[in-house]
Amino acid sequence: MTHDTTTRSATPPPAVPRIAAAGCLTPSRVRQWAKKQYPLYILLALLLFAGLTSDAFFTVRNLQNLVVQVAVIGIVMLAQFLIVLTGGIDISVGAVVALAGVLCAGLFGGDNTLLAALVAITVGVAIGAFNGYLVAFRGLEAFIVTLGMLALARGLVYAYTEGQPITPHSPTFRVVATTATAQIPVLGIIWIGVALAVAFLTRRTVFGRRVYALGSSKQAAYASGVPVKTTMVAAYVVAGALVGLAGFLLTARVGAATPTAGNSYEIDSIAAVVIGGASLAGGRGRVLGAVIGTLIFGVISNLLVLLNVSTFLQDAFRGALIIFAVVLTTVRFRRDRATRARS
Repeated sequence: MTHDTTTRSATPPPAVPRIAAAGCLTPSRVRQWAKKQYPLYILLALLLFAGLTSDAFFTVRNLQNLVVQVAVIGIVMLAQFLIVLTGGIDISVGAVVALAGVLCAGLFGGDNTLLAALVAITVGVAIGAFNGYLVAFRGLEAFIVTLGMLALARGLVYAYTEGQPITPHSPTFRVVATTATAQIPVLGIIWIGVALAVAFLTRRTVFGRRVYALGSSKQAAYASGVPVKTTMVAAYVVAGALVGLAGFLLTARVGAATPTAGNSYEIDSIAAVVIGGASLAGGRGRVLGAVIGTLIFGVISNLLVLLNVSTFLQDAFRGALIIFAVVLTTVRFRRDRATRARS
């Protein structure tokens, strides 16, 4: 009975009032919306700067390379986004990408591409379920759990590969990463498809509303009848599946599974989510903002390569951008709280 009541209370308002309210576009609402779109403004400014400083940036070949480069980390970012919404953090995503990659290429010799993809996703799901169980049912901190998983997964990668790359045998293994439709790389299409699916999951389903509720307040969510523990595990399982998929796609893109695959993915994914406007405290964020955050990092990395900037300086630029994103997001959330307090 309690479950039914909770489900009804979580149902959004009727469609007619919502549409009517959305149709009242006043100047104040437009200004309020515009103030929250700083990730989009940063991206547009970067694109303008890139076009002015490099003639090669807006070529078809370079834009295709850019999409291929950001697609895999973009899927990892979506996994991180789900975990951050719950109020957690996953710093094992890079190591799990590597583990899923080497196992999908090494088990069965990588003879069957579809089977390899299933192996990678299964690895991600299993690790996600394990992490979620420890966080939800054992009350451990997500940071500590995923820190341990990072070391465990990376250690298993080096033990399995002995430090050597593994090349899959299937001749079709790289097809998904080397083909394009209407000059759009298939990897990019997969990324956008996954992003749309995650956006629908988080914004249009009961599960998504429960995930946001967890991040806002676990105590309030529990008092409202939300199954906190099972929702938490489910979020980690979905995130794990996405990370496993990313491991397969990265292996397909490179043509081999390397033990160093996924290095720094945890930092890049967290930074992309934050610069996209999500709160590390949980309960706030949009998929579109996280996608824009990923593109911002991708454009910067691509442009620095085109400008022949040292790789050491590239790391410095990324670090500076992360700090800038955290400061900007913190200022924005404080301003929003002050605005709500005054009203």
